[in-house]
Amino acid sequence: MKAPRTDRGRLLLVLALAAAVTAFTATVPLLRDWFDLRVYYGTVDSWVHHGGRIYDYRVPGTTYGFTYPPFAAVAMRPMALFPLRVVIVVALLLNLAALAVIVRLLAGRSWRRHGWFGCALGACLLALFEPLRDTFSFGQVNLLLMALVLTDGWLLAAGRGRRAGVGIGLAAAVKLTPALFVVLLLLAGRRRAAAVAASVAVGATALAALVAPDASRFYWTRAMWDTTRVGRLDYVSNQSLQGILARLGEPGRVWWAAAVLLVLAVWAVRARRATAAGDWPAAIALTGLTACLISPITWVHHLVWLLPAFAVLVRAGHPRVAGALYAVLCTSVVWLWFDDASGVDGFLGGNTYTWITLGLLLWLPAGQLRGGRPALARRTKATATAPSPAAPAIAPVRGQPDPSCGTGVAAAAAGAGSGPGRGLTRSASSEPTGSTRPDASNPQSSSARASSYTAKPPPD
Repeated sequence: MKAPRTDRGRLLLVLALAAAVTAFTATVPLLRDWFDLRVYYGTVDSWVHHGGRIYDYRVPGTTYGFTYPPFAAVAMRPMALFPLRVVIVVALLLNLAALAVIVRLLAGRSWRRHGWFGCALGACLLALFEPLRDTFSFGQVNLLLMALVLTDGWLLAAGRGRRAGVGIGLAAAVKLTPALFVVLLLLAGRRRAAAVAASVAVGATALAALVAPDASRFYWTRAMWDTTRVGRLDYVSNQSLQGILARLGEPGRVWWAAAVLLVLAVWAVRARRATAAGDWPAAIALTGLTACLISPITWVHHLVWLLPAFAVLVRAGHPRVAGALYAVLCTSVVWLWFDDASGVDGFLGGNTYTWITLGLLLWLPAGQLRGGRPALARRTKATATAPSPAAPAIAPVRGQPDPSCGTGVAAAAAGAGSGPGRGLTRSASSEPTGSTRPDASNPQSSSARASSYTAKPPPD
């Protein structure tokens, strides 16, 4: 199928696709009604205005409360100054801005040659991506953290490593999983950037300890080790190695620890090769994939960390593979096994997103920037001509840049398809991120868990 050649035809195509995407997102996926954002807002509102404790808060009618490190609550504290509706609008705008930064960093300047038509098609494809849909619908912080990490990756790839590390450090202070990027810096021999990232993370954590000492003590000694505070490990949305084992009836830590060590070993080898070749896009992508696999709980919306991997696939000349995998992640296919993930079909289908993540970790093209196919330098590659025997070579003027030292940019993110999900007729209010679970056995205080936030429990 050929793209329309006239602006009118392109506009009609974009409008048709936008209508199809709107119909799809309004009928097939579950709308999360800003549930996670309500958790953040209710927590800081209770803490600031009613003297509540951060890790005691529960959304009314549920057992769900705040699960991030204390610095995240400190950073979100300004929410308490505004009504919830204003906070929702601001969160939406921040996520859109973060997504724009991510696309810009992954696509480089190549997006400009596609014009408004290409940008509109890309926006439609991104709107179909299930992890992105859930990130916006939950009001999650995944995109903001990814923008911070990718900014540091861009600084490293651009030879500005002396400024790198702040974004990774802040991301690691807000959530624990981005801390793996600090280890990536150490693997790459970027000790300065690693020191900056670690210092920022420790400094932010220390600041939170000063602002909320009781909450910090409770989190680092109890809450951090209690995965039941987040949700059930065997819930189908948990697309991590631990999720697979839990659905197989093996919730023990031994098998999970062995699988984590194996994945980390594969990641260390592949990421080290990528950074040795200067292939920071692939190194960042591999690290994001690994963080999703080894985390005890990786909800579907956490899989926005797969976006850099799709960009690497396109850059390496595999757009069809990227498009096919992207399309699967648009279908909500894992929810077919929401009620029962047993049997061979449940093992294969209910863990589809985990298999994709694992496959990308093993086979994602990486380390191709030096020698072989210098993908990032294709567009600016210069060919030196041999001097004519009759004309001696002319020495370059001092200070004049060498024309053969150009650098290029990574390709844009992959395309996607969609497919209607089945088995999604359950009530949206039943499960926000995990499943019904008992209250935490070690509350931060003995005070009542109810808060002043009296809105009805939001649907999932």
